[in-house]
Amino acid sequence: MSNDNWLDRLAALRQTMPDSGETAAGEPDETPAASPRQSGRLDIVFERKGRSGKCATIIAGFTIDDDEIAALASEMKRTLGTGGSSRGGEILIQGDRRQDVLRFLTSKGLKARVI
Repeated sequence: MSNDNWLDRLAALRQTMPDSGETAAGEPDETPAASPRQSGRLDIVFERKGRSGKCATIIAGFTIDDDEIAALASEMKRTLGTGGSSRGGEILIQGDRRQDVLRFLTSKGLKARVI
């Protein structure tokens, strides 16, 4: 069997398969998609008061509903590998993760600043 024959059969097989959303390089096609309803800038604040000396990173300024905030918080916690919660229109991330949170939010197409 020659290599040309094998490559031809592979090319024919790829043409019959449905599009899987991958680019030619084999990487998933990812484009940052901001929530269409989120407007304005988010504030990232470092806080230590009232937490028995433990620090937390707070993200405030959301204009989207609580369900969307909870979904964003869940994805952020999973990506950063840390704990946290979302309630009252804010996201709380355990620890001093201001720069990591800023990178995550900008990769999602959201405007944010560290205060």
